[in-house]
Amino acid sequence: MYAIIATGGKQYKVSEGDVIKVEKLAAEPGDAVTFDQVIAISDNGLKVAGDVAGSTVSATVMGQGKGKKVIVYKYKRKTGYHKKNGHRQAYTQVKIDKINA
Repeated sequence: MYAIIATGGKQYKVSEGDVIKVEKLAAEPGDAVTFDQVIAISDNGLKVAGDVAGSTVSATVMGQGKGKKVIVYKYKRKTGYHKKNGHRQAYTQVKIDKINA
């Protein structure tokens, strides 16, 4: 059984017991979170739209962190202009506990 959920502007395919990294949530490690934007559920056939209305996915927050550094380098030739910048995206690691269909 798996579900497709949407959070942080992205979609994730999750099963019970999966550990995924989602966009940063305002939650402490050990807190329970519920994802109510369920797009599809597969359990002996795929259910979408009105069939998954009211379905949720329960998860537990494992921790917070930052991803790998991405270097942004701006450069314009012949002018002496260059700018180097780095970015580390914040994430929340969650463990999927139950898919409530």
